Amino acid sequence: MCETAVNLDIVVPNETRYLRFIGAIAEQLAKELDIQEDKRDALAFNLNLALTEAVANAIQYSSAASSKDSVRICLSVKNADLSVRVFDHGGGFDLTAVPAPDFDELCERGRGIFFIRSVMDSVQYRRTDSGNVLEMRKKIV
Repeated sequence: MCETAVNLDIVVPNETRYLRFIGAIAEQLAKELDIQEDKRDALAFNLNLALTEAVANAIQYSSAASSKDSVRICLSVKNADLSVRVFDHGGGFDLTAVPAPDFDELCERGRGIFFIRSVMDSVQYRRTDSGNVLEMRKKIV
């Protein structure tokens, strides 16, 4: 079950108009996996949510001075492991310092990392010499 290795490497301009496109790719990838249908549908929804939130953050916090920047997305499935990495050139942030959102307050912002953590098994963030990487992992069995 789900032994096929899949590697997708996608680079999009630093523009929010590509969010729906990226989400659709993630959703379609999940729907093609050889797992139970109910798990496949849930994974498709969750992967779309996590990836669009991650890419939206990468775009929003990338260097505003250079709108020519791009965001790179790497999706990998091997055996029962799904890995998603989002690379950007922004200022970076401390993932451990991101607080849980206040759900009593009606605010459209500040919930992305919470949603990502809720639907993925692990979330890590690191700075590299060439930018930032948000890595999300999910077991898919």
